Amino acid sequence: MKKQVLVLATRNQGKVKELQEMLAGFPVEIRSLADFGPLPEVVEDGATFDDNAYKKAIFTAKALGLPAMADDSGLVVEALDGAPGVYSARYAGADADDAANIVKLLKELEGVSDRRAAFVCVLSLAVPTGPALTYEGRCEGEIIHEPRGSGGFGYDPVMLYPPLNKTFAEMTPEEKNRVSHRGQAMAQVREEFAKILKWLDQRLVEGKEAKPDHREFEHNDWSREVMVK
Repeated sequence: MKKQVLVLATRNQGKVKELQEMLAGFPVEIRSLADFGPLPEVVEDGATFDDNAYKKAIFTAKALGLPAMADDSGLVVEALDGAPGVYSARYAGADADDAANIVKLLKELEGVSDRRAAFVCVLSLAVPTGPALTYEGRCEGEIIHEPRGSGGFGYDPVMLYPPLNKTFAEMTPEEKNRVSHRGQAMAQVREEFAKILKWLDQRLVEGKEAKPDHREFEHNDWSREVMVK
């Protein structure tokens, strides 16, 4: 059986590694943007994680003529009205690194007792003709007062997951994949993967225009399927 090529539309090597691990064993050939020539950066100017994930996925799918999966994820903090949200990667400025973003976050939360937060991830799987599947995961936790752990990336060192009493930077890869926001979204993908492959085959090989019955997919409302003109 020929494997379906699936492009991970990201240059973030941390995300690439996590997604490759989560998709290991599936009948797909995983590639990332590093396997292709240079592509323009997609401006992540969407108002939601869903907007940005779809924008990256459809741009990559159209540019390469292959199905593409993109994610947009970030940290939402209750006391900050959902910030940093879609600005998580550039919270301290366009050129800020993870350490700078963490410093700003902790500064914003000085003296704040409500440390509740959540990691949110939206995965979008698009084909070159426009339609896409969307999966969302969310992991609740709390922001601690100083970084702990050396693993992970982003806000992992300051995001405590109470059931394990560990930050995401202290978790093993197996623990993180099991409980993380991205892990939850990918669990939905794994659950429906046979249907996803069938859908890809219909879209890529047969070129059908009709929408599939949304009842076949627990996590997607096909009545809201987006078509790009």
